[in-house]
Formats: sequence, C-alpha cells, structure tokens
Amino acid sequence: MPDIIHLLPDSVANQIAAGEVIQRPASVVKELIENALDAESTQISINIKDAGKTLIQVIDNGHGMSETDARMAFERHATSKIIKAEDLFAITTMGFRGEALASVAAISNVELRTKRTDDEIGTSVQISASKVISQEPCSCNTGSNFTVKNLFYNLPARRKFLKSSTTEFRNIIEEVQRTAFSHPEITFILRHNETEIFNLPASNLKQRIINVIGKNKNQNLITVNTETSIINIQGYIGKPEFAKKSTGEQYFFVNRRFMKHPYFYKALMMAYSKILPPDVYPSFYIFLTVNPGTIDVNIHPTKTEVKFENEIAIFQILVAATREALGKFNIAPSLDFNTNTEFQIPVLKKDTEIKMPEIKTDPFYNPFVPDKNSTNQWLSGRSLRDVRNLQNWETLYKNSEQKIEQPSDIETKIQRKAGDKTDIETVQSQTGSFFQYKNKYIMTPVKSGLMLIDQKRAHERILFENYLITLNNRIKIVQKSLYPVIMELVPADFELLNELIPEIQLLGFDIEIFGKNAIVINGSPSELGDTNPVEIIEHFLEIYKNEQNSIGDEINEKIACSLAIASSVNYGKKMTEEEMRNLIDRLFACTTPSYSPDGKPVITILTNEELEKRFKI
Repeated sequence: MPDIIHLLPDSVANQIAAGEVIQRPASVVKELIENALDAESTQISINIKDAGKTLIQVIDNGHGMSETDARMAFERHATSKIIKAEDLFAITTMGFRGEALASVAAISNVELRTKRTDDEIGTSVQISASKVISQEPCSCNTGSNFTVKNLFYNLPARRKFLKSSTTEFRNIIEEVQRTAFSHPEITFILRHNETEIFNLPASNLKQRIINVIGKNKNQNLITVNTETSIINIQGYIGKPEFAKKSTGEQYFFVNRRFMKHPYFYKALMMAYSKILPPDVYPSFYIFLTVNPGTIDVNIHPTKTEVKFENEIAIFQILVAATREALGKFNIAPSLDFNTNTEFQIPVLKKDTEIKMPEIKTDPFYNPFVPDKNSTNQWLSGRSLRDVRNLQNWETLYKNSEQKIEQPSDIETKIQRKAGDKTDIETVQSQTGSFFQYKNKYIMTPVKSGLMLIDQKRAHERILFENYLITLNNRIKIVQKSLYPVIMELVPADFELLNELIPEIQLLGFDIEIFGKNAIVINGSPSELGDTNPVEIIEHFLEIYKNEQNSIGDEINEKIACSLAIASSVNYGKKMTEEEMRNLIDRLFACTTPSYSPDGKPVITILTNEELEKRFKI
C-alpha cells in the first residue's frame, strides 16, 4: 500500500496561509502599511480602486530594500524582525511572522519597486500566484512601492464572497484610521478612485483625531494620563453629553498597536456606568504602554487580539484613570473669557471706614430650656413663601386624594368598558382599556387573559412596514425643516450614507452632500415629530452596518428595518390613552404584528390559568 502523506507545494501552502492572514482588501492594506511603518517611513500614500478589488497601491519613503531583500521578502516566514524564539516575547515591530507578502503574492498580481537611500538604482519584482514573473533593475524613489492588482483572481470563490464595494472600502478606511491614530507623526494620504479621502499631515494626537473624525471633536475630548509601574495610560475619552447610540469611535492601542479587548472595554463602560444610559456609548482613544515581555500579540492571525500578563490589575487601573479624568472634567468647569459679563468689584477709597462684621449672640441662651418663641424665631429667618408653605402644608394633597381611585374601582371600570369584546381583533376598538406599565409595556385585558405589548417593538413593526411600502412603491413624502441641519460624518460613515441617499430620500429624508464628509438635512419624515434627525441618522448607520451581516435580505428590507429601529419611540415615554389606542390600531393593521422587524416578540399574553395559579395556596 503506497504512502499517502506528502508535503504541500509552496503555492498551495501560501494560499492556505492567505486564507487566514488575507481575509479582504483591508487586510492587504493593513499588512502593507505595517511594513511601511517598520521601515521608518514618514509619509505613506495609499491608492485604492474599486474598494481594493482592482488595485491596492501603498507607497512609502522608508529605508527600502536591496535586490536580494526584495526577492526574499516574498518567501514564506522571511522576516527581518526576529531571529530567535526569545524575540517573540519582546516584539516592538508591527510585523514579525513573515507571512504577509507571501500570502498576498499567492492570491494576486504583485509588483514591488524599491530602492535604498545609498543605491543609485532600484529593483522591480513582479509575482503572480506565488510565481516570480520578472526581477530587474528600475528607476524609482527611495522607499517601497507595492502594487497589488486583481485580488483573489485565482480564488473565485473567495472573491465571490466579498461584500459590496462600500462595505469593503469602509473596512479599508477603518484600517487607515487605526494606523493614523497610533502614528500621528506620520503623514497619511488615502485616495479612492482618484478621489482624495484623507490627507493627514504630521501632528500631535489630539490634532490627528480632529483631522480624522471632524472639527467638532475638539470640544468633546477629555485628556487621560496615568503612569504606574505596571502600565502607562494616555489618550482621550469623550464627554458624556456627546455620547452616541453607536460604538464606532472606540479605539484601544497597546504599544501603538490596535487591539480588540472586551475585558478592557468593560472597564471603560464601568467608568461611565452611572453617567450614561445603557444604550449610549462614549468615544475613546486609549493608548496603553507596557513592557513588551508582558503581552502576547501572536495569539491571532490578524494580531488584533492581545493577551496581557496583568489583566486584572490593568482593568482596575483603567477604571480609576477614566473616572479620574471624568471627575476632573466635572469638577473643573471651563472658563470662557469671551463673555460680556461684567463683574462689579467695589473700590475702597482712602476715607472709607472699615468695620469688623458683627455677629449677634445670646449669652444667656440655654438649649435645654424650651423656648415658646422658637417657632417664630425659626420663621424669622425664612422668606414669606416658606412661611406660607409651612402653614398650608396640610392642604397639599387635599385635592389629589379625592381623585385617587381604589384598585377595585379601576378593575370595575376595566370590566365595564371592555364588555364582552375581548378578542385580539377587537382590542383596538375598546375605549379606556389600555394601561401603560413602567412606560414600557401596554396592558389590556383579552378573552384568554392579560395581553402585554412592547411599545417600542410595536412601533418598530409599524414603521418597518410603512417604510417598506414607501420604498417598494417609490413614494417620496418629505416634511421640510424650518432650519436645515448640517451633519459631519466620519469618512467611513459618509461613504456608506452616500450610497444609501437615494433610498433614504424616499423614506422622507431630504439629504444633500454638503462638502467633504458632511451632509445637510433639509427635511425628515413627518412621523419622527420633534426627534433630532442627526441622532436618527447616526443610529440608523450603526444598525445598518450590523444588519449587513444578515444573509438573503433585500436592500430595501435592511434600510427599512434599520431606520424603523432607529426612529421608533423609546422606552420611558409616557403615552396617553389615545396614543396607546392609536398604536395598537396600527399594530394590528400590520401583516405580522406579533414580531418586530428583527424577529423579537412584540405581544405576549398572561393567560387566565397562569394568573389563577399565582393566587392558589
């Protein structure tokens, strides 16, 4: 029987490795930028076409490579970052495994043009599917110029499962932003289809955040700076009043490497726990500096997960540092020297007589001897309003007591108003049979028991079906705003919204492009009422990005679902009986009233049998 174990060819092994390292075009951008950073570049330019599916070009002005190094860089596990196994426990570079270029070359057409400072001529290397096509001298600038074309051309299945161009380019923007935050001293330029997206000059961290996210971030940032023997924490956190319903602007870095760490994220949220409601999230840009020997960055192929040696201690320090920064912000209010407030400061003249303040005391006062005039003495220092309130306190609840009904009276009214029509189909026609519990649930008696309706999910279902009808029928209904609102977005969200503007306009939003990464909102759907359209758009974008992971949904359904969830009535809103009746009428007019657009239950019934069991001994 012949042997069946054999070694894989290098080309196949590289494709397998590429499946772990290169997941999408953004992965290529990340690896090439990290190589440029390790080459000590001061300027990095990224050119993208068709969200990276056609072209990814990264140009840097770093050290460059020799002719031999340019060829060796594409071999598996070829690296200049580590030599022995002990080096893995003291990693200070962004890349170290030597898999990136070999993986990229296995699934695309790659050309490298590179030259060192002392060399008179550079080197050009062309590789396709791990096969070297040519290597020859060339004329080029100092540094490296990587050009990656036709990504996944030899893996059509992988290329087929790439997301839309908007989604893939949004991931590229996110990778560039992460690197730009951690290296503000480096100039970054990003272009997509010949359009400049970023042009970030070298600056400090705060200015880099403002240049990336927007000028309005300047008033939102609180400085965090804590140094301990275990870890140093620097960066910025967002003020509570500027928190959003989205989690997009949250970044953790360790030794200038971006990471995802749910445990430390919990520490940040714990610091904000008593300041923000549970469905609102602050922004933060936290940079951790630790001894490289106390962390492990080699536990995930993308190197975005990091293991810490002292996680519990760092957790506590992070909570304390964040609370300290928030405390300083709350205790020390900002001073505005541009106000027109005039302070009246008295001026002493030479002939002004200065008198010591006098305090009247009773040397014969005995606290153990009752004083008949004690009440009058207490009232003597009070205002006339306080005295009247004290005298008339008995009448405070006099009128309200007459209006309070006993539970038995309320139950009688429910039964009398409900009558015999207790079927679900006729619930909405019963007057006076709806009650709100904790401003969250609507209760009404039905034939089989007690029906409870989630008011937010019910509104989501109503809005979803209305929006879906509007989108499918291409009906445009807009309520113009008296004052247009200008909304500034991060580049990734701007690209996403720009693609969805035609569909959003059909839903009743009058939106136009207003310069770079900004839109103007001239109108909004009438159903939103006085709701801030900026908050609705922000919440919509966050939900839509999460909804993109669902499979098989039509674009109209995703948009309708996302906007319905974002614009529905929130928990905590007190509703009148007429509003509850109207909501229930509209809910039971829907095709699927029992479930929200994202599949959560809207209605539940507490049966008569369940109620009776609770009262049995």
